[in-house]
Amino acid sequence: MTSVDTRPAAAYRVADWQRGYESLTTEYSYAIEDIEGEIPAELEGTLFRNGPGKLDVNGTPLQHPFDGDGMVCAITFKDGKATFRNRYVRTEGFLAESAAGKILYRGVFGTQKPGGWLANLFDLKVKNIANTNVVYWGDRLLALWEAGLPHELNPATLETLGPSTVGDILKPSDAWSAHPRIDPGEPGQDPILVNFSLKTGLTTQVAVHELDLKGHLIRVKSFNIPGFAFIHDFILTPRYYIFFQNPVALNPFPFVLGLRGAGQCIDFKADRPTRVWIVPRGEGAVQTLETASCFVFHHANAYEDGDTLVVDSICYENFPTVDPEQDFRDIDFATLPEGQLWRFRIDLAAKTVEHEAIATRCCEFPTLNPQQVGRPYQFVTIGTAHESIGNAPLQAILKLDLKAGTQSLWSAAPHGFVSEPLFVAKPHACAEDAGWILSLVYDASHHRTDIIILDNQDLEKGPLARLHLTHHVPYGLHGCFVPQVF
Repeated sequence: MTSVDTRPAAAYRVADWQRGYESLTTEYSYAIEDIEGEIPAELEGTLFRNGPGKLDVNGTPLQHPFDGDGMVCAITFKDGKATFRNRYVRTEGFLAESAAGKILYRGVFGTQKPGGWLANLFDLKVKNIANTNVVYWGDRLLALWEAGLPHELNPATLETLGPSTVGDILKPSDAWSAHPRIDPGEPGQDPILVNFSLKTGLTTQVAVHELDLKGHLIRVKSFNIPGFAFIHDFILTPRYYIFFQNPVALNPFPFVLGLRGAGQCIDFKADRPTRVWIVPRGEGAVQTLETASCFVFHHANAYEDGDTLVVDSICYENFPTVDPEQDFRDIDFATLPEGQLWRFRIDLAAKTVEHEAIATRCCEFPTLNPQQVGRPYQFVTIGTAHESIGNAPLQAILKLDLKAGTQSLWSAAPHGFVSEPLFVAKPHACAEDAGWILSLVYDASHHRTDIIILDNQDLEKGPLARLHLTHHVPYGLHGCFVPQVF
């Protein structure tokens, strides 16, 4: 019998997707004039985005995009108009390599110094690239990278002010996560920023920090995880911090011997369970429970349902080792596991963890109304593939109604590739899903990036406004929106 390939035809050309990974060497500052539609008059504030802006050093390509120097973009909205600014984070490594015109540091995900393994042998210093996220809190704008200190930026000019210990809560050798969470608090309470630092070794040491609106430390909670732990993100509820410990092992010897980057030395162990660490924010003992083997990069949200914790996360069935011989631009999406939205139900009394897939479509980068963080919620919006099955680049934005089980979608295919969507609540709105979705979309047909503004309550009608930049912005990672106009 002849087999029939039932996979959908690709909604994109690989060559189109690849061009979005070209470096952007120019730093801009200009008013955005080319606009389709209208910017909502009530939309006021600044969208900050961070991501690797340089995918080569003086023509020498990087092994992986996550090794690229951080470039922060700021899109400011006011009175129905918008401006754009981008600037590289002037880390020590960025300045040194810019002056030398060549790669001087090893990258976590495989970029090596020229000269082969002998040039990299026993060199364990990696460059702080400040390329993963950006957060504005306590009048500080911080570019985040989870393997080192944040870098503080001037929020108006994006000038780099230098490494930050965040009001002396960190030591110079500490690393602060690139995934802080903002707890909105109960009615009448001020929001709190929560983030964690992590030190790995024979034992992984975790310290969770809570900061008030002025950036002052109001609580720290520390605990240890036996062995090596790769934890990129966490989630919280009013009473708990929740960490998923992925079932991976680190073999450091290829890194020490100059043969591989540290990230290429991580192996997924499918025969081991994923461990869930439930840490009380107040008094009480830390609990550890186990669930089926999976890999979690990002969490959507969590909330308490009596003695049960409900956690929604982007999960992968496994985590393939980063191939040191492969150019990331030549990736075969069909051979890699896609991210799906899973719901975990953690029964603290019965000490069990059950899960189910609530969105099987390839997806990443969930966003929701900030007021629902850690609380029961109904709506989540997420980046997704154009087709409903299979792994592929993110080309669409999907809104899920988790109570009704319905969904709506807007797609930029075949030439558009979306970044992380961000939810911005409409002023004075009461409905949970009343807000705008902001995203940077790479348009391969014009080799430029558009900022799109969608009505979250009516995605399918398409962008309310599409702001055409005069250039492209390389695919970014994470960002934030703040109501301030700098």
